[in-house]
Amino acid sequence: MDALKLLTTRSSMPRLVEPSPSEEQLELIRKAAIRVPDHMNLSPYRFIEFSGRDRGLLGDIYQQAARLNNFSEQRIEQAGQLPFRAPLIIASCLRYVDNDKVPRNEQLACVACATMAMQQACFAQDLGAIWRTGWLAEDDYVREQLGCHEDDEIVGFLYIGTPAVPTPIKPEQDYSEFFVAATNVISD
Repeated sequence: MDALKLLTTRSSMPRLVEPSPSEEQLELIRKAAIRVPDHMNLSPYRFIEFSGRDRGLLGDIYQQAARLNNFSEQRIEQAGQLPFRAPLIIASCLRYVDNDKVPRNEQLACVACATMAMQQACFAQDLGAIWRTGWLAEDDYVREQLGCHEDDEIVGFLYIGTPAVPTPIKPEQDYSEFFVAATNVISD
């Protein structure tokens, strides 16, 4: 896929089925993740892959988190099924590095860029992917189970697979409402 077309047509795909990415496709996804801007090469990320039966491990973590949050039995059951919405889930985690020159928000941006790069790599290879967050990405129990330390956080869960239907491309937005000339903002 042409790089400019990729950048201007990328869309999320929530309906994902088998097959999972091949090992060759997954290798490109992994390579894309670690090529993002990374001030001082801190590599402030860690990615945890859940596929096959490992999705059940993630489902168990989700269910226990739901129990600890006193959710209804129905919501607890649903939480355990969430990882089975895709053949592969990659948890993107900020692994914070204390550094005077690279603040936390810049490291968080690096991990967000890595997650976006993985999604772009999926789209470029005719795979589907959707970046999910929500309460599970914010939950302390989930963070702890994924090996996050106190200063770390889950940036999101990238669900990856084969699109169940053709990926709907979002309509173009008028970018002019988001960009302004500096002279319209900064006064003398």
